[in-house]
Amino acid sequence: MTSFFAGVRETLVPPPGGRHGPLPLFLVALTIVTGLVDAFSYLVLGHVFVANMTGNVVFLGFALVGAPGFSIWASAVALVSFWFGALVGGKVGARRGENRGRLLATAATIQAAFLAVAVLLAAVSGSPVSAGFRYPLILSLALAMGIQNATARKLAVPDLTTTVLTLTITGIAADTKTAGGAGSSNGRRFVSVTSMLVGALVGAVFVLHVAIVFPLVLALVLLVVTAVAAHVRGTDDAPWVRP
Repeated sequence: MTSFFAGVRETLVPPPGGRHGPLPLFLVALTIVTGLVDAFSYLVLGHVFVANMTGNVVFLGFALVGAPGFSIWASAVALVSFWFGALVGGKVGARRGENRGRLLATAATIQAAFLAVAVLLAAVSGSPVSAGFRYPLILSLALAMGIQNATARKLAVPDLTTTVLTLTITGIAADTKTAGGAGSSNGRRFVSVTSMLVGALVGAVFVLHVAIVFPLVLALVLLVVTAVAAHVRGTDDAPWVRP
């Protein structure tokens, strides 16, 4: 339990001089963004994810056999747009990868630009969203999340992928002392899972009880704050910025 709570604390309040500096906290914020954005996409845009591509592949399979409520085009647009976003994120990583702070700041800024487009579209689309707004929203959001995922992959902070939680949840169980493991990373893994849950919960509350645009607005604010903080903290003499 001591190592668990230490992992939680070090993720949310990274210690000075840590190997990854403030990156764990930044990636927690991006994990919340994932929950917010996917809550919006699933609840507002139909049965489609713009961040969790595993679910989209499954949804595409459902749609191909004519399951009601699923769209071949929606899933396909999300998958292709996410791929292009990951391509953009990969290029940013190749050019900025020598400084992880600058990499995150640049990628989050580009991601925020696409998310800002989605905010504008959601604000004028009305509720429910018409077909003319649905696909531009899927495209812009999936591009943004592809950039985020490629960036998180390049940053390579263990157990903070910002999206994929299957292996994270597996590790929580498989690496426990009961299973014969050390369990040393379970605090960080718990924070990762909880962060996405919080994002999804808050996003769903906004969509169902406030206004559909609010999850995207909050996600945009988190991205902007992350970009600014990464730029300020990512000085060349900070040891954590090196890959």
